[in-house]
Amino acid sequence: MAFDPEKLARENIRRLIPYSSARHEFAGDAEVYLDANENAFGSPSSSRLNRYPDPMQLKVKAKIAAIKNVRPEQIFIGNGSDEAIDLLQRIFCEPGRDEIIICPPTYGMYKVAADINNARINEIPLTQDFQLDAPLIKQGISQTTKLIFICSPNNPTGNCMNRGDILNITQSFHGIVVVDEAYIDFSSGDSFSDEIDNYPNLVVLQTMSKAWGLAGARVGMAFANDKIITLFNRAKPPYNISQLAQDAVLDALQYEEKVKDWKIQILAERRGLEVSLAEMEFVQTIYPSDANFLLVRVSDAETVYHTLLKHKIVVRSRSNVRLCEGCLRITVGTPEENKRLVNALKIFGESIVSNGRSNEKSSVY
Repeated sequence: MAFDPEKLARENIRRLIPYSSARHEFAGDAEVYLDANENAFGSPSSSRLNRYPDPMQLKVKAKIAAIKNVRPEQIFIGNGSDEAIDLLQRIFCEPGRDEIIICPPTYGMYKVAADINNARINEIPLTQDFQLDAPLIKQGISQTTKLIFICSPNNPTGNCMNRGDILNITQSFHGIVVVDEAYIDFSSGDSFSDEIDNYPNLVVLQTMSKAWGLAGARVGMAFANDKIITLFNRAKPPYNISQLAQDAVLDALQYEEKVKDWKIQILAERRGLEVSLAEMEFVQTIYPSDANFLLVRVSDAETVYHTLLKHKIVVRSRSNVRLCEGCLRITVGTPEENKRLVNALKIFGESIVSNGRSNEKSSVY
């Protein structure tokens, strides 16, 4: 039987008549707009911002579709990937009854969105080498499991999940598998957006926040089959992406080659950081990364973290995260920023030696 996301969706979503905005009812160009109760005199800051933005972001989708090799009808654009994560749970999870599966350590918003939407959470941890426990995930699926969230490359561990495991889970599951690819631009692996025509229950999330440098614009994307995208558009707010954000994306997409150059530089800096960190006695493990950050286990994570703060350098402590005890997540910065980080860590390492403290030998995982 063919997969039908409409049947998987909550009954109230199936019955939902979406809000019809003025710009939903009219598509095209006109000379006089008197349909949306806007201020026709303009805006103090920009002559364009007095008008509502395109609620379906058609120009943006056309550009993204050409770059990502998907159809515009297979794209949902959200206020960051977080909007898509929230909408997926609102669309498919009956509050208090249905559940999602997450695989910690992973991106924290899956759980936050589930708590907000009163969806049950089935946590199936990653293995010790930060891979999916596919047999346990399949065993953990119940009649009320609607969504499985898989982050690949994973945050905070940085590694990609085994592609065969993801496809196997997707093929055997009658709900929705969500592959979050926020860091895919830094990976040598292929995007799962290539698979949405083959797997009607697959949703792939990406973002403009990382490689494209638009974190402040808050623009995320979901790629899926047309029926799932229709459900997204039915449940979303009418004008969820501002004109400023749409303009920022359209402008950025003109510089695809520049972004490719940035990625090359970031990956080179990541390799340089690995080499420098491996020489430090207090660094115990540097985990392999397919992202623009490194997960690093050190002998005294909290002391290292606060020492860096004294040098006006902020990294992220992940010591309170399952399987990441004693770890710091370090974003790859510019060459100057990375040099400043390494110098601060060398000073810390020298202070350990001078104080006669014993530490384990550093290693690369």
